[in-house]
Amino acid sequence: MTPTLILFIFLAYTALLFIITFITARRATNRAFFIGNKESPWVIVAYGMIGASLSGVTFMSVPGWVGDTQFSYMMVVFGYLIGYAVIATVLLPLYYRLNLTSIYSYLETRFGFWSYKTGAFYFILSRVIGASFRMFLVVNVLQLFVFDAWGIPFWVTTLIFIILILLYTFKGGVKTIIWTDTVQTTFMLLALGMTIYLISTSMGMTFGGMTSAVFKSSYSTMFFTEWADKRYFLKGIFSGAFIAIVMTGLDQEMMQKNLSCKSLKDAQKNMFSFSIVLMFVNFLFLFLGASLFLYAKFKGIEMPVRSDDLFPIIALKHLGPFAGLVFLIGLISAAYPSADGALTSLTTSFSIDFLGLDKTSSLSERNKQNIRYMVHIAFAILLLVVIVLFRAINDRAVIDKLFTIAGYTYGPLLGLYAFGLFVNRGVKDRFVPLVALLSPIVCYFLSVYSVELFSGYKFGFELLILNGLITFAGLAILSFRNPGSRIPDLPEKRL
Repeated sequence: MTPTLILFIFLAYTALLFIITFITARRATNRAFFIGNKESPWVIVAYGMIGASLSGVTFMSVPGWVGDTQFSYMMVVFGYLIGYAVIATVLLPLYYRLNLTSIYSYLETRFGFWSYKTGAFYFILSRVIGASFRMFLVVNVLQLFVFDAWGIPFWVTTLIFIILILLYTFKGGVKTIIWTDTVQTTFMLLALGMTIYLISTSMGMTFGGMTSAVFKSSYSTMFFTEWADKRYFLKGIFSGAFIAIVMTGLDQEMMQKNLSCKSLKDAQKNMFSFSIVLMFVNFLFLFLGASLFLYAKFKGIEMPVRSDDLFPIIALKHLGPFAGLVFLIGLISAAYPSADGALTSLTTSFSIDFLGLDKTSSLSERNKQNIRYMVHIAFAILLLVVIVLFRAINDRAVIDKLFTIAGYTYGPLLGLYAFGLFVNRGVKDRFVPLVALLSPIVCYFLSVYSVELFSGYKFGFELLILNGLITFAGLAILSFRNPGSRIPDLPEKRL
């Protein structure tokens, strides 16, 4: 795997995306960019969302988790099914009934100006940090294996990557990325299956033999019954349900694709089918992780300090050039969907939630399009700056903490939507930003000192639920009787 060959693979893959862009982005309008003219086939959206849900972080990290958490992550995945059912039956009907382009517009209808801006701000903050972190991992791999050999600075590598994403999302937006995500999901799943096959072959096993070895090993342990353990199965299920609700149902990037479907019924079919397929895909990633650890023991490979590095080390250094090729294509396929979707959703949220392009009648369609272009470029520059800053920090532990903190910002969104949907009271809108600021801070300190405060208890993914509960409690304190504040329930036939 020479640097030239890796670069050729990367450019050829990118060229394929530009061909799709050329086909899909012709005569694209603002409506096409934001919601795909509501003409997206639900099957395509469902399939493509698999790739969008599994970023470069997932591609490398989930297999590495198996060494520490075994298959307990499947409890979280089972919880996803509950969360996706809530999205399909509660949130999607609401979004379609209100005919939303940005899902955070609901908060203005329900609570007021400051709640609306708070929700949109927290999405933008978390998405900028999260997307930058995911892109940083992929760009760093390209830097180490390609551009360092030619003496090209990291910021130039990042600039190239950002420009490529900018160019193929610039005009078509959602109308384009639902199709590029489909291609990338295909390549990612092929890479996943091929890697498992190559590991089995290298160990002299059939797929059946590898399956037997995985399930006989301790890595396949799925149920943990000690309540204080972060792998406790009930914590995983409940956490998974709420993770799905906030990181899909309350996330503009993921919901934007659902809202591009032709009808509520199509969007619901998309969500249910996507959730079932995603469950099997996550299981395969865990299966791959167990296979990687068994292979490392079989070959006497020293375990890396960070479990995330096990997959790239084995693929690029031990399984041969073809495995390295498969890994890189899979990594790029997992990285692009999270990057292009993030850039598109950030542009959409800022254009609608802060600039109000959907409500401005004084501007022509052409002027609105030019403003949207400028916002798109501005967010591309912002992502470039944040990625370069991650590199300058050069401390993976610090960057991981930033990524974790960004995840805390979904808690206030959970609390806001839960209170809005299930409590028939108004809130003192101007104080909502303060509640949303304090909740993640309190959660962070509870997480750091949980062992001392709660008799050895360690928080896992369920910290998100606590975050939402604190926000909910804060809103309850600020609430007042207002019978007309709640959005009326949808008619049964719409569900």
